[in-house]
Amino acid sequence: MFFRQVTDAALAQNAYLIGCQRTGEAVIVDPERDVDRYVALAAEQGFRLTAVVETHIHADYLSGARELVERHGAVAYVSAEGGPDWQFEWGQGHPGVRLLRDGDRFRVGNIGLQAVLSAGHTPEHLSFLVTDFGGGATEPMGLLSGDFIFVGDVGRPDLLESAAGLVGVMEPSARELYASLRATAALPEHLQLWPAHGAGSACGKALGAVPISVLGYERRYNGALREALEGDEEAFVAHILDGQPEPPRYFARMKRDNRVGPALLPEGRLPEPHRLAAEALAAWHPGSGPEVLLDLRGERALFMERHVPGALFAPLAGGKLPLVAGSYVEEGASLILLVNRAAEVEEAVRQLVRIGLDQVVGWIPVDEALGAQREGVDMAVSQARITAGELGVALAAQPGVVVLDVRSEEEFRTSHVLGAYHIPYTRLGARLDEVPREGPIYVHCGSGLRASFAASYLAREGREVVHVEGAFADIPAELLASSC
Repeated sequence: MFFRQVTDAALAQNAYLIGCQRTGEAVIVDPERDVDRYVALAAEQGFRLTAVVETHIHADYLSGARELVERHGAVAYVSAEGGPDWQFEWGQGHPGVRLLRDGDRFRVGNIGLQAVLSAGHTPEHLSFLVTDFGGGATEPMGLLSGDFIFVGDVGRPDLLESAAGLVGVMEPSARELYASLRATAALPEHLQLWPAHGAGSACGKALGAVPISVLGYERRYNGALREALEGDEEAFVAHILDGQPEPPRYFARMKRDNRVGPALLPEGRLPEPHRLAAEALAAWHPGSGPEVLLDLRGERALFMERHVPGALFAPLAGGKLPLVAGSYVEEGASLILLVNRAAEVEEAVRQLVRIGLDQVVGWIPVDEALGAQREGVDMAVSQARITAGELGVALAAQPGVVVLDVRSEEEFRTSHVLGAYHIPYTRLGARLDEVPREGPIYVHCGSGLRASFAASYLAREGREVVHVEGAFADIPAELLASSC
């Protein structure tokens, strides 16, 4: 059996290529939408991608399952569990799709997969036991756990409510997850655990950075799993729902599109944005058209010091581009990338396509963009900013100004600036109307990074904004209050 974990570092997402070396057939599990890299990897190893498996309807990226079925002739194996509201609509009646229920089995060459209902993160979620029959095994060696069990954590059960807007399903989902986790007590300890996400994903709150684990180890040291196996249901529900990170705005759109079927990439190819001349910006005004400028530089100090008016600060490195673009860019917007090097363009396009932002129309070297002029005047602007330690002086000089805290709910609950508005930066695009329009808005977070994203968005929306740089601990203590 051939086994390869294929990781997207930006979304902390894992797909799995599993091949039968005797028959040359292979399956890809939980692929992202840009499937060319999986097809190439399979071919490089001498395999044909004959099957694709989905553990559930994803919220954080667009699936590549439909692309593989329609463009490459693979057979998709997807869940029929979860009730009528949580079906893969695109797969209903499709000759290339097999609908699975708990306990169903199928083979890819001499590799056996068995579906295991693991509801809670989503109602239709399936995990898959994998057995290497070709190697002489008679019992499974691993569990493809999707968003059910991670290294160090378990899947969050709140997304249908917090991201997709289904009111009243959070607690029932947590109880369903508790029951599913307890059912894993019947599985053998030796099973390798192959999760769909690692550290940095918004699909959990304490995911580990180790790529794979063993079920017996997780039973001992995974706090959420141990609590489900050994503890009280009420305590588990309270624990698993507390402190979950606020999901990016685009998660609701991913749920919708993965259910009805992601749009196929034209001719199965990635968008190929044109290299634009800096002069193209001379006629560009923020908010005057459908284009959105994404500044992909990694150093926020450089962005704050000098940037094109209305550009969003969306670093390519560190997984921030999908979070910023997914939180602040409207569906269908045309995108222009401001890059350090031409080599960054393809990776940026891939990250954007994975969250359904396909209209990447052009790119410009950022140094050239900063040198563009309009009517003989340099277009580059700077962002007003102060340090966290200077916030007290600034507020004393301008009584009644707005302070906007873009940290998480848990951080805000622990301590916050008296009178501050609170909107997590990933939700600001959906709640912009809650931010007062008058006067300067002082935007802070825990270090200055999240606030820099929010500040660039507010500035693009025409607000007068001041970026507060530095650690929350540097804000004068007399400005702070603790929440109940």
